[in-house]
Amino acid sequence: MVRRYLGVVLLIAASNLCAQQVAVLKYGGGGDWYANPTALPNLIQFCNANIETDINTASATVGVGESSIFEYPMLHMTGHGNVIFTAEEAMNLRTYLLGGGFLHIDDNYGMAEFLDKELRKVFPDRQWEELGADHPIFQEPYSFPDGLPKIHEHDGERPQAMGYFHEGRLVLLFTTESDLGDGWEDPEVHNDPEAVRLKALQMGANIINYAFKN
Repeated sequence: MVRRYLGVVLLIAASNLCAQQVAVLKYGGGGDWYANPTALPNLIQFCNANIETDINTASATVGVGESSIFEYPMLHMTGHGNVIFTAEEAMNLRTYLLGGGFLHIDDNYGMAEFLDKELRKVFPDRQWEELGADHPIFQEPYSFPDGLPKIHEHDGERPQAMGYFHEGRLVLLFTTESDLGDGWEDPEVHNDPEAVRLKALQMGANIINYAFKN
């Protein structure tokens, strides 16, 4: 009953773009969940300036198994290495997502090989679905007619946006071979051309727009 109530509260909060906060998801396994420290604050500042959000620029940090994840309409997760969810953490995250929450996982290069097994604990009854370029997350407020943009080359593989859906709503987005978070960081961190950095920020704005409105 408590979890169900928290889910309802979360749905109400997510419908309001004002005075919200996004949290970085802390996980076990040894992966650097704390990577790209300037990325999320920069993305939030971009959204507040360009798409009329009013999100707290100081992002929070929350553990996968903590009840406080229900206070945030959107969670962001990144890193390069291993990821481990306990059974309790996986259930907590599942309850959060099915109750109205949204999780964006951005592979900072090297996470994908560890992630699939752990997400099967969260959604043992579902399969990844690749998002086509016609999905709304690529349509507004910025148009990406070819789907997920390529920000950093790494292996040179094509960028992919994979997701889990619940009742037609995208609840978990995994972006890989793109490295959006590197594009959100302070310009001097990766020395990306301004056009590349802008593309990353615009795609991030689309993700936040979708998360807060759906």
